[in-house]
Amino acid sequence: MNKITIIGTGSVGSTIAYTLTTMGIASDIVMIDVNTNKAMGEALDIRQGVPFCGSCSIYAGSYADARDSDIVIITSGVARKPGQTRLDLTQTNLDILRSIIPQVTKYAPDATYVIVSNPVDILTYAFCKWSGIPEERIIGSGTILDTSRLRSRLAEHFSISQQNVHAYVLGEHGDSSVIPWSIANISNVPVAEYGNSFTRSGIVIPPELNLDEVEEYVRKSGARVIERKGATFYAVSMSVCHICKCLLSGIDTTMTVATMLHGEYGIDDVAMSLLTVVGHKGAHSKVMLPLTDAEILALHKSADCLKDIIRQTNI
Repeated sequence: MNKITIIGTGSVGSTIAYTLTTMGIASDIVMIDVNTNKAMGEALDIRQGVPFCGSCSIYAGSYADARDSDIVIITSGVARKPGQTRLDLTQTNLDILRSIIPQVTKYAPDATYVIVSNPVDILTYAFCKWSGIPEERIIGSGTILDTSRLRSRLAEHFSISQQNVHAYVLGEHGDSSVIPWSIANISNVPVAEYGNSFTRSGIVIPPELNLDEVEEYVRKSGARVIERKGATFYAVSMSVCHICKCLLSGIDTTMTVATMLHGEYGIDDVAMSLLTVVGHKGAHSKVMLPLTDAEILALHKSADCLKDIIRQTNI
């Protein structure tokens, strides 16, 4: 029995619920929203399709229904608008989070909390400071989606399966994110050398990779989707469901999610993404990648950007 509560039933929350159901990850899904009719409608719509999936009980409820949840996913907040940065949302969504925390932690003190609302790094930091929940059970979705976007772009460029691409986005889920190119590789071949690594002649070698263009693609992907369709929810929902699957699994998995830092790479008292080990014990350790001095400096700059925002808010 795996019980997951989702707080917020907008496009992201409802798509997460739908994806969890189709993937068969949870046996019980509770949907909570200040708009109770919206939550009821979303739950009913998904529930009527459950006979085509695995068995799952999905329903709208109150905070009391979060009792005994294994995972609580928080997607509540004001939606990001076209032209608006994630950090513009900060204070409003902090106030929403502050109101949610005592209501849900009262009933689900032993759950692992997955923060999805933006700005995710700031909200993850605030949740750690306000909730009293052990830090290993507080996970921000962080740059897991940025990393997926990076791998997708590299796979497209080199015409190779995304499963063969090993590259990460670290730091802030936003404009100061860091791609450590020094460790990016395709099947253990450094990205810069991959195009010249084939033994068979006649293979079409892709053009030289423009790293600046790739970084721009990763950082602006969300804004481009929002500009074209008004919101992003499919990819982020798939990434959150991946986190849930790993939390409920008995096997640890590494992923780039946001957690509190305590001296890693010389960075302290901020939440942002490093390569993190996630499993049924939560986000219980970090993998210290062999970064270059320049990449570590970029991580410090990313942390400073977040700390500047934290200083301007009421946490």
